[in-house]
Amino acid sequence: MESNLLPDSIRPPRLQPGIGFGSGPTGTLRSSSLRPGVTVPIAPLLPSPASLAASCGPPPPPPPLQLHSLYGGLGAGLGPGAAGHCNPGNPAVLKEAVEAVVRSFAKHTQGYGRVNVVEALQEFWQMKLTRGADLRNGALVVYEMVPSNSPPYVCYVSLPGGSCFGSFQFCPTKAEARRSAAKIALMNSVFNEHPSRRITDAFIEKSVSEALASFNGNREEADNPNTGIGAFRFMLESNKGKSMLEFQELMTVFQLLHWNGSLKAMRERQCSRQEVLAHYSHRALDDDMRTQMAADWVNREQSVAGTIGQELASTERELEDARLAGRELRFYKEKKDILMLAVGQLNSANTCSTLPSH
Repeated sequence: MESNLLPDSIRPPRLQPGIGFGSGPTGTLRSSSLRPGVTVPIAPLLPSPASLAASCGPPPPPPPLQLHSLYGGLGAGLGPGAAGHCNPGNPAVLKEAVEAVVRSFAKHTQGYGRVNVVEALQEFWQMKLTRGADLRNGALVVYEMVPSNSPPYVCYVSLPGGSCFGSFQFCPTKAEARRSAAKIALMNSVFNEHPSRRITDAFIEKSVSEALASFNGNREEADNPNTGIGAFRFMLESNKGKSMLEFQELMTVFQLLHWNGSLKAMRERQCSRQEVLAHYSHRALDDDMRTQMAADWVNREQSVAGTIGQELASTERELEDARLAGRELRFYKEKKDILMLAVGQLNSANTCSTLPSH
């Protein structure tokens, strides 16, 4: 089984430019209208896939490589509606799959004995950088421990492009939590190099066809960039040659903009889909964007008390479920970080309002 898990060679991605920044068909890009924040509360959050297809944003992207792809062949599970061949939440099956990939990686790289997965993950990304991968912030892999005084310990690891994974086992020590996170990140990093994880013409056609089937769309929608599925196709074609992890990193920005209500606000400001896609396809998720989104949640909390607490509880459940299933976590973790930032802004505002004036 293990000999089939890895390609014959691990090649750096053949990166191609994404969407160019510029004006859309409706005229000059309105930068002020394309801020991620929202000045008024937006009620509906976490919509159904059908409502997402009808919104300003594209439909959900094809899922990144997860456990179900291991058992259906490397090309399986690529479409938006792909179902797994096993339960990705089964800890024993997930552990077996991850260990198989780690052992295969050791053989492929002529490793001997037990693999130090933390070092192996760092060396993997360093190798990609030296071979020409476009890693704007370098090859550093970043670990983040969840504060805790007792087990189980939880660790998150962020890859150079922004993808995030977490420890998926019961970890009695912090070191074991770090190793567990590194294992799942290494598995996804290795499989992401396989040719089947590249966005090609064939992949685009398959993904768009499955999106049309999922949303009961017709072919005309796929050719019209003013529809959700048409925007989805536009995104795929603009990122041809990139890997699924790279595409997922880009889509996380649009997922957050949709979750925050920003896409709806942009549509109300008469921004075209092309303008939004072109602008945010080259906009990194940074502290400024997070701060603006957090301010929107502060506004919602001030309008309806308890809004942040309710959303935070829901997000923490999503993050925990995804972590234990070994899935990519950045969307959920960014949501939590933005909400915690909003809590900090609220506490700061409340403190300032109670300070005596001089």
